[in-house]
Amino acid sequence: MTQLQYIAADGAQAAGYDAPDTIFGREYNEALVHQVVTAYQANARAGTRAQKDRGVVKHSTHKPWRQKGTGRARAGMTSSPLWRGGGRIFPNGPDENFSQKVNRKMYRAGMRAILSQLAREGRVAVIDALDVEAPKTKLLATKLKSMGLDSVLYIAETIDEKLLLAARNLPNVLVVEPRYIDPLSLIYYKKVLIAKDAVGKVQEMLS
Repeated sequence: MTQLQYIAADGAQAAGYDAPDTIFGREYNEALVHQVVTAYQANARAGTRAQKDRGVVKHSTHKPWRQKGTGRARAGMTSSPLWRGGGRIFPNGPDENFSQKVNRKMYRAGMRAILSQLAREGRVAVIDALDVEAPKTKLLATKLKSMGLDSVLYIAETIDEKLLLAARNLPNVLVVEPRYIDPLSLIYYKKVLIAKDAVGKVQEMLS
């Protein structure tokens, strides 16, 4: 078993939490983690770029100068890709596909490697529950500050609406359920808090 930091409901430090080695005790595979993170970013990318080729760019079809006798290179029209303001040779289209395929087994192994490395760095903690009395951003910000946390990814078994409303205006706080965790968020936030009731779901999802 891997020993994780344990935080009580009142924010006080408690005895360590025994987490399964199958999720939090794996070796770090840098190449696999890089592939998983890169694929996740690529799959979230939208093909919104659009460039014009020589058939679409707005130019006159008039021949700039006569074919022979000028001493200059031959030119047919100013929409040529060789000219400034001309069309692109291989333009990007709005239907461009950036997606990368990662097998489910590889994705889960990459997520386990990330969580294991975070556990070794002391960036993962198990907490009884993170809740607020009212959906007020100030209440959650004050609570996190008292716990010494400024950048938090909280993984809850089920999301409480009051907590979700309180956290949505905090740029460095994200509240998700286990099924919505992703490799980029795990790396981005300085601290990952996992609700005690959600540890089993995380283990089931990544096993």
